[in-house]
Amino acid sequence: MPVYNAGSYIDRCAPSLVNQSLGADAYEVVYVDDGSTDDSAERLERLAEAHEHVRVYRQENSGWPGKPRNVGVDRAKGKYVQFVDQDDELSYEALERLYALAERNGSDIVLGKVHGTMQGPSNVFKRTVERCTAADAPLFESLTPHKMFRREFLREHGIRFPEGRVRLEDQLFMARTYVRAKTVSILGNYPCYQWNRREDGGNNSSRRITADDYYGHLDKVVEAIKEGTPPGDLQDRLLRRSYRVELLRPVSEPRVLRRTGKDLEEYFTTVRRMAMTSYPPGVSEGLPAISRLRAELLVRDRLDSLVELARRTEQIKAHVEVDDMRWRNDKLVLRTRIGMVRGDGEPLTVVERGGRMLLDPELLDGIRGAEDWEVPDPFSYAYGELIVHDTADNHWWYPDGELTPTLEPLGGGRHRVVVAGESVIDPLTLSGDAPMSTGAYQVWGSAQLLGVGRRPRLAPAPGSTRIALGTVAVGTPPRLVSPTWAGPGGPVFGRDAFAIGGNEHVARLSGINVTARKLSLYALTGALSGLAGLMLLSRLSGSSPGTGGLSLQLQAVAAVVIGGTALAGGYGTVIGTALGVVLLGVVANALNLLQVSSNYQSVSVGGVLLIAAIANEMHKARSARH
Repeated sequence: MPVYNAGSYIDRCAPSLVNQSLGADAYEVVYVDDGSTDDSAERLERLAEAHEHVRVYRQENSGWPGKPRNVGVDRAKGKYVQFVDQDDELSYEALERLYALAERNGSDIVLGKVHGTMQGPSNVFKRTVERCTAADAPLFESLTPHKMFRREFLREHGIRFPEGRVRLEDQLFMARTYVRAKTVSILGNYPCYQWNRREDGGNNSSRRITADDYYGHLDKVVEAIKEGTPPGDLQDRLLRRSYRVELLRPVSEPRVLRRTGKDLEEYFTTVRRMAMTSYPPGVSEGLPAISRLRAELLVRDRLDSLVELARRTEQIKAHVEVDDMRWRNDKLVLRTRIGMVRGDGEPLTVVERGGRMLLDPELLDGIRGAEDWEVPDPFSYAYGELIVHDTADNHWWYPDGELTPTLEPLGGGRHRVVVAGESVIDPLTLSGDAPMSTGAYQVWGSAQLLGVGRRPRLAPAPGSTRIALGTVAVGTPPRLVSPTWAGPGGPVFGRDAFAIGGNEHVARLSGINVTARKLSLYALTGALSGLAGLMLLSRLSGSSPGTGGLSLQLQAVAAVVIGGTALAGGYGTVIGTALGVVLLGVVANALNLLQVSSNYQSVSVGGVLLIAAIANEMHKARSARH
């Protein structure tokens, strides 16, 4: 661990390092103090005195983490080294699990699942992978050095961190390791590394970054990949990440819309020069449609077109449709589709014209240099998946199942690209090798289509029918799982009331103020009851405390049940309830015309209620089987 003026963060991180499940006799903790001027040295000295497996080295300030990391590798005695930053933490079993995975496979590098306030969901850690390489896994999507490395592998290839103030030093180090590693393993079923954002912003450098400085260092990363791979498809694929994420960033939203004047011109000129000199042609040619268009406009010197394209693509949103949701063998099965819609609410499309597939002409209308932009492969880099967020521990988990890209015809040669498929959430296995812990979980979608990536929360679209499922008990001992619609979509008051009716405990964990909502609901129903009483009074021209109350209560319950709401609470519709009221009114008028006794009328309403309840239960049972 490199240390510089870490202060109290040393004490926050230390327990997670010195108390690993691997056992103090099986590993060492090496601190390298890079000339701290605060009390870090004293804190480290106290740690070393308290723990025999802690060693501390001091050096003059080098200004960057590279040199202290290299010193740590040189002084380390173990077969493997794990890099940790001074404000981060390791989970209790991290080293034990990573070491076991490395030994089992003879790994050069082992990636442990990362979580924390500096890390969002990453499908690099979607599953545990015993053996892979950069050729068959998306390793370049994880370029931080918070990983375990076989020390002899680093020595054999002479791989070290650049020393001094070097931007993108982590990317350079990881690029050199990935292209040379023969076996890489990924531990995806256990969160190992907690990557924390410091409250004082200490993760970020205060030194101003210039375009030439930043992209000069990116050029070294590109050269490292070229040195480690032969020209061709693999090299192009590995370089595509830096082209898409780093090079195109200054000419994409939001950056290109925030910068103006000389600052914008400086970045544009710098990345344009690098695009034309540093990357082989196959890199940009293999990008998805909109990213490839940006690359073309960049090379053609069309900054104005890039700005306008960014304005329009910034307005593109994901449209999620939940086609089906059901319990199957104690697993929650969701069938979803995700597409993209433009700022005007219309689908983002491709259009067949003259035997070619063109990118949405309405999106590109009036953008110079983007006319009739061809899309050779609408499915290039297209993917989709669902992600489950553990809101309490901030972990992201991936259900089984994939969303497959497909073209959906819209007529007139227009098609929309969507990802669709079935995802299976198993409460007993989703969160690695242990059942899901108690708490609230959110389901999100993630899609990359035509070069546009979005991560929407699964929520009912306004006006759509919401599928409702009951609470089930899974596992031994039983755990109650309750799928509940919450989050964006639909009126907030009605959404919260629906969630409370489905499961009050889960609604409270989801952040809903249950007490306040229930008081509001009781006040509303009381006001509506009073209004109904006034209407009845005006009709009868007189009343007593018991007039109509009991009989109308039965009719009200029956109307709601006929409308689809289960007696135990949950899902129903306003239209269905209104139809239930109409049906009961017709039945009541018919019985009055037949001069049926009021007592028998109540029995008939009870019979209708019983039939509706049985029908609802049969429908739920049939849905569960499918």
